[in-house]
Amino acid sequence: MKAKKFFLIFAFVAVSIIALLYGISPDWFAKTFFGIERLDINLAHILRAIMGLYLALGVFWCVSAFDDRLRGAAVLTTVFFSGGLVSGRLLSLAMDGKPSTLLLFYMAIEFVLIPVAVYFYKLPD
Repeated sequence: MKAKKFFLIFAFVAVSIIALLYGISPDWFAKTFFGIERLDINLAHILRAIMGLYLALGVFWCVSAFDDRLRGAAVLTTVFFSGGLVSGRLLSLAMDGKPSTLLLFYMAIEFVLIPVAVYFYKLPD
């Protein structure tokens, strides 16, 4: 139980940091990491909406770390969360070409996280 709890707390912290990095100031994030001077208002809106989605899932993971009834389901959602991100990134890689190194790094982490999360999910409660 403690392993799943710590995994969920780690997932909460990691996804919260990433979400806040690009959601609090999308213009700063785009300029700093991608060299984009000014984001279109629609892209800034999308980044902030994704920030909200990430934070909502992160809060669910954090709450679930302390609730035995939700813990297994929460760990399972980390599998689907990472799997969905990797799937979208692979599709974009195939259709749009190679993105920035940062986004490739994100994809690698998300890809590694899938079997790690499955491992934690299979641990006994």
